[in-house]
Amino acid sequence: MNQTEKLNDTGEDDSTGSGSDEAAAAQNERDNVVGNVTKQCVCANPTPNAKRRKGNLIFDASFESGNLGRVNYISEIEYDLFIRPDTCNPRFRVWFYFSVENCSENQRVVFNIVNYSKTKSLYREGMTPVIKSTSRPKWQRLPSKYVFYYRCPEHYKQYVMSFAFMFDRPKDVYYFAYCYPYTYSRCQSYLDTIEAKALNFFKREVLTNSVQQRRLDLLTITDPENLAPGKTQRVICITARVHPGESPASYVCQGLIDFLISNQSEAQQLRKHTVFKIIPMLNPDGVYLGNYRSSLMGFDLNRHWHEPSAWAHPTLHAAKNLFLDMDKNPDIDIEFYVDIHSHSTLMNGFMYGNIFDDSQRFERQSIFPRIMVSNCDDFSMTKTNFNRDAVKMGTGRRYLGGAMNEDSLCYTLEVSFYGYSTPGSSNVIPYTEEAYIRLGKNFGKSFADYYRQIGVTSEKSIKTVKQRKTCRVSKEKSSSPQIGLLNGNYQNRYIE
Repeated sequence: MNQTEKLNDTGEDDSTGSGSDEAAAAQNERDNVVGNVTKQCVCANPTPNAKRRKGNLIFDASFESGNLGRVNYISEIEYDLFIRPDTCNPRFRVWFYFSVENCSENQRVVFNIVNYSKTKSLYREGMTPVIKSTSRPKWQRLPSKYVFYYRCPEHYKQYVMSFAFMFDRPKDVYYFAYCYPYTYSRCQSYLDTIEAKALNFFKREVLTNSVQQRRLDLLTITDPENLAPGKTQRVICITARVHPGESPASYVCQGLIDFLISNQSEAQQLRKHTVFKIIPMLNPDGVYLGNYRSSLMGFDLNRHWHEPSAWAHPTLHAAKNLFLDMDKNPDIDIEFYVDIHSHSTLMNGFMYGNIFDDSQRFERQSIFPRIMVSNCDDFSMTKTNFNRDAVKMGTGRRYLGGAMNEDSLCYTLEVSFYGYSTPGSSNVIPYTEEAYIRLGKNFGKSFADYYRQIGVTSEKSIKTVKQRKTCRVSKEKSSSPQIGLLNGNYQNRYIE
C-alpha cells in the first residue's frame, strides 16, 4: 500500500486527454471526424452498387454506445479507422465500438486505429480489442500476437493500434470494441428483471433524469424494517459509470447487486443490518452516446462534484444532494461511499482512498482494502494508494471525503480494462465479463466480512474468511469458437 500525494493515470486523472482543448480541436479538424459512420461502404471505387459486391466492407457505429467517426481505405487489406471524440469535448478519443459486414469468406484485413488521445495504454502490456459476431454472440479477446501498438510517423507520430483479422463467415456481422460493452439499455433490462421479482428488500426509483431524459436509477437494498421512521440506518453508497467508456465498472456493479439480492447468508446479514444505496449508471447520456469520459455536453462529471449544475450536470447534482441530505439526517450514518471505475494503464483491481491528518482515521480507512485482498485474488494491495491531491477535489472520492462526516470511508474502486496477475505469479490473466462480475460479488462479501469484524453482524451467521471457501478468480472455459484466426483454425477454444 502506498501513501502518496501523486495520482497515476487513473479514472480520476486528467491524462486521458491530448494536451489543450485547442490542440485537440485542431487535431479533430485535421482528421475531419464528426459523428459516427452509418452503414458506410469503404472501398477503392465507391459507387451506388458497391455494397452489392462481397468484400467491400460496410462499417457502422450508429447504434447504442457505438463509436467510429471515419474510415479511410488504404488498400484491399488495410483501413485507417478514426475514433469519434466525445460529444462537445475533442480531448477524449479512446472508446470505440463498431460493426463490419459484407465480408467475403477468409477475407484478411489490417485495421489501424490512428487517432487515440492517450499515449499510455494497456495495449503495450498485451491488451487486445474484443470481438463477437452474429453467430458467435459471446465477446472474446483477439489473440495478442495479432495486435500492435506503436508510434506512427505517418500519423503525426501519434500512437496507433493495429490489428490483423480474418473474416471467416461471410453472412455474419462482426462487432469490435475497446472493451466489453455494457449499454444503458442492458442496465435497464437488468434492473427491469430484478424489479419484476417484487423482492421486498429491493426498491428502484428514478432519482432524476439526464439532459436527454434518461433515467438516473437509485436502488435501495435492505430489509424493509430498516427504513422505518426513527430507526438508525448504516448506509453504504455506491456509484458507477461516471466515466461512460469504463464499461467494466458496470459488470462489477452488477456483481455487487447480484450478491446483495442473493440468498447467501452474508447477503442476508448485510440486508438485515445495513442499507445499500446504489446508482449503477451515473452518466447515462455519455454511455448511450458512446463517449469515453464525458457527458452529452462534454463535461467530465468526476471534476464537478464540488459545484454541479442542475442544468448542465443534473445526474451529478441529484446524486450529490442525495448523499449530503442523508449525511445531515441524524438517523442516517453514511459509513461508505465507493465510486467504481476502470483503469486504462494498470492491472488488477485496487482502491484509492484519502489521506487524513488523524492517524486513527487513516488507519481505519486501510482496513477495507485489506479485506478485499482476503476475498479476491485479482485485488492488489500494492497498487492501492491514498492521496489528497487538491487538484482532484472535484472527484467524488475527494469531495465527499471532505464534505461528509469524518466517520465516512470514501474510496474509488478501480479495475483494469485488461487483466490481473495472482499473488506469486507474473502471468497476466485477461478479464472476462464473468470475472468482472465475480469481483463485484467479492466486493459485496468484503462488506459482509467488514461488518462481522467490527461486530455489527452475528459471528455465528456468517462464515469467517478462513472458513469460507473464498471465490478465487480463475481461468474460465468458454464454448464459443474463436473468431478470425489468421491461421484458419476455427475449432472451439478456451478463452480467459
